[in-house]
Amino acid sequence: MNWIILIIAGFCEVAFAFCLGKAKETSGAEANWWYVGFLITLTLSMTLLIKATQSLPLGTAYVVWTGIGAIGTVLVGILFFKDPVHFWRIFFLMTLIGSIVGLKMVSH
Repeated sequence: MNWIILIIAGFCEVAFAFCLGKAKETSGAEANWWYVGFLITLTLSMTLLIKATQSLPLGTAYVVWTGIGAIGTVLVGILFFKDPVHFWRIFFLMTLIGSIVGLKMVSH
């Protein structure tokens, strides 16, 4: 169950990065709402990470959490914010995914 909580926490990290990107693109009241979304998803992400680390190894949980956030944020950047896509970005993204899966496989 704590792996599921950790994965949800990682997706919340992607959500708070998305909110920051949207806040950057907007202004005034609309930007403020995106900042509120950022604070909510940030709080939820951290709370779920704390919960997950109560029974998962801290180092592994943190790497998986940040990895999900990093991978998800790169994909969000590509899909929603017109970040560049080229061979080396995708290559290193795949390397990161392989490393996260490997850490999960060797954790007890």
